[in-house]
Amino acid sequence: MKKILFINGLIFFIFSFSPLFAKGKQDIEEIPNENVEFAIKPDEEIIEKPLEPQYKLKIPEGNPVEVKESWGYVMAGRESEFNSSMPVTDVCYFSAEINSYGELTSIPTRSKLKVGNARCHLVVVCDSRTLTHFILDPDFGIRSKLLKDIVKAGQAYDGVQIDFELVPARDKKNFINFISDLRYMLGEKKWFSVCVPARFRLLSDDIYPYAEIAKYCDRVFVMAYDEHWSGSAPGAIASIDFCKKVAEYAQNSIPEKKLIMGLPFYGRTWANETTAGAWYFSGANRIMTEHSVTDVTYEDEIPTFKYTAQIEVTGFFNDAYSDVKLARLYEGMGIKKIGFWRIGQEDPEFWNWLVIKK
Repeated sequence: MKKILFINGLIFFIFSFSPLFAKGKQDIEEIPNENVEFAIKPDEEIIEKPLEPQYKLKIPEGNPVEVKESWGYVMAGRESEFNSSMPVTDVCYFSAEINSYGELTSIPTRSKLKVGNARCHLVVVCDSRTLTHFILDPDFGIRSKLLKDIVKAGQAYDGVQIDFELVPARDKKNFINFISDLRYMLGEKKWFSVCVPARFRLLSDDIYPYAEIAKYCDRVFVMAYDEHWSGSAPGAIASIDFCKKVAEYAQNSIPEKKLIMGLPFYGRTWANETTAGAWYFSGANRIMTEHSVTDVTYEDEIPTFKYTAQIEVTGFFNDAYSDVKLARLYEGMGIKKIGFWRIGQEDPEFWNWLVIKK
């Protein structure tokens, strides 16, 4: 999907490009109210007016997809995006975090999320490579207390999930030992799951060896998305071919009972030109020359300029049709457990095509 946008570029000031689609796990900020336009009344009151789509999307055909388990992520602060009538067996409450001192913080309040008959799992994340090393290496004296704090926080939940996506290569053994110890400390009655990135094969010195991790988990959540990301060339978040390869490797490495294949609900956009940035003097002059800038003004003695640029934006996203296709791929491969990043980003039509069958 392509769309031509015209923007005003103002070098030396921050240029902000609002994404057309919800963000994925690798993206940092969340943009609320992405699907509205603002209209100004005579009294200057700002109101939100829903946009009318000019396009048509495909609708799935055939029978709904049958699964034994479906796992959906819910963001703390966005609890209203989840409805207990959704066909979801397991809710992953995202997330408790680890601060710069190795302490467990921002633990979601379990009572804020009404999950009905679904199980609820506390997700623990660590989004820093350096901090991940700090908490995994026993020499720093942080690991033991953090494990106890996770167990304590998990008492209010049916299970705990570890989502450490930046484990340093040299901490592979420490990571495996960490999840092994956490499994033991949680006890057999508490569910324990671990998120792993998409793989086609076992890498040399793989930090996330599927088979080894699966030994210590009730479930392994394979994040079969981010085939293309914000820093890559434009492309599908999770293509059929990509997901098939990931699923084939996962099936050969993870017991069927423990395997969950993740699907993306989100999309991304890419622009063919980026106007934000810091510039050399020569670079700023080149940009001005290329765009035929003739007027440089001085504000508080600082030169500034404006120009209008034409930007081509390419977007890839997921709707009910594409997500049902992925779900059917897994169903056809005999995979009976799927999960979603994340609830609130989905095409609502998708829920009409999913059935829980015990």
